[in-house]
Amino acid sequence: MENIIDILLIEDDADDIELLEEALKSNSVSYILTSIKEGDKVEPHLLSESKIPDIIVLDFNLPKLHGREILALIKSSEKYNNVPLVVLTTSASKEDISYAAMMGANHYITKPTSIHDFNRTIATIVKTAFPD
Repeated sequence: MENIIDILLIEDDADDIELLEEALKSNSVSYILTSIKEGDKVEPHLLSESKIPDIIVLDFNLPKLHGREILALIKSSEKYNNVPLVVLTTSASKEDISYAAMMGANHYITKPTSIHDFNRTIATIVKTAFPD
């Protein structure tokens, strides 16, 4: 039986959400996707949700609460701190990359600009969620 990857996507850009879904489909990945579009909605979701995702994909540039704050929140949570986390953002800032590494993000990926790059991103997400 094929694994179904349960993804919590914290992303405000509808086009990026759609591109990620298209890349998942074109790579024949079975998935469940929950998306949160505003930073201030993440904590209430984490507190109310009983299901733990296989992976969290986090944008840093979000309205109402920056991704750095969300990363700190997730990594300080007993319930979510061991969930693999990939930062997928437009920021290539050394400070953001260093912060993500220091906080325990598994990968930091600058948002792809081509479908080939998106396919590599999907491969990284799946491999991070299911390392075996």
